[in-house]
Amino acid sequence: MNAQTQRFSLQGAAGQLECALDLPESAPLGIALVAHPHPLYGGTMDNKVVHTLTRAFVALGYTAARMNFRGVGQSEGSYDEGRGETDDMALLLAHMRQRYPGLPFALAGFSFGTFVQAQLQQRLEAQGTPAERLVLVGAASGKWPLPPVPADTILIHGELDDTIPLQDVFAWARPQDLPVLVVPGSDHFFNRKLHHIKNHVVKLWR
Repeated sequence: MNAQTQRFSLQGAAGQLECALDLPESAPLGIALVAHPHPLYGGTMDNKVVHTLTRAFVALGYTAARMNFRGVGQSEGSYDEGRGETDDMALLLAHMRQRYPGLPFALAGFSFGTFVQAQLQQRLEAQGTPAERLVLVGAASGKWPLPPVPADTILIHGELDDTIPLQDVFAWARPQDLPVLVVPGSDHFFNRKLHHIKNHVVKLWR
């Protein structure tokens, strides 16, 4: 992705997991974990939206980590319907918190990755160590049982998303009174609209 990208691997419950880390130019202010779309439909940590989220966090001074879920790229194991993927993301978080002790951490995801991160946040809340904030792009409501998320979660969705219809996101967000940032004319993959994701995350974060 850039000269600052470091590749590493972690030993997960289902085998080796391929990971990548992007560093800001100065000492990191926080940690961001970015989760990719569905492993069975071509989702990888090199997805364009995942890259865009990674770049947004690096611009905010965060060190951004991502991984290929089980069965993707060099990661071993096979798709586990979000359960094992959430375990693996928790493992990556533990690794990053050990590597950068004391830093706040954020969770971000795209599509299936939003399901993983929302589940992880629910688990962390139960443990009393929640992420400082979530960024969910193309939130997978209606496709997976997304748990409720914190009130300051940044939700970004494409107006013309035909993978996860906007109405499904509204139906999930409405009872939580969560605002949804809609990008006009954008499909699920934000083709030619990626800059909006980075701009909104950077602006809303500050």
